[in-house]
Amino acid sequence: MSRFVVDASVALAWCFPDEDAPVAHTVATMLRRGDTALVTTFWPHEVVNALLVGEKRKRISPKLAATFLSELAVLPIVLVPSSTVDVFNRIQFVAREYGLTPYDAAYLDLAKVNELPLATLDDDLMRASVKAGIALL
Repeated sequence: MSRFVVDASVALAWCFPDEDAPVAHTVATMLRRGDTALVTTFWPHEVVNALLVGEKRKRISPKLAATFLSELAVLPIVLVPSSTVDVFNRIQFVAREYGLTPYDAAYLDLAKVNELPLATLDDDLMRASVKAGIALL
């Protein structure tokens, strides 16, 4: 079994029928075989927010969103907290250094601190990962 960091963009690709990303399929396969994904503590909030926006835009139904969240809740996904000091210091530095939002910087920092590969569909986060020497799935 292996571990990796995954951002919300990958998980959301599983839910929205109009998105098809090979890395999302790869991550789903890894989780089904027992690998573990590490995520930031705000990851569930990001997922729920995107689902609610998707509902408003008629991309998905409330029923599909509820089913998706039920299935997502049982996957081997571990929330890893960051201290306030880490956010105010290290993650802020990563955001400035790579031109990322603090949210994306937190995923990059999580991968870097744990020496794990990162799964994302976000172009800015992919570019920053390459610059930071973080492997991408």
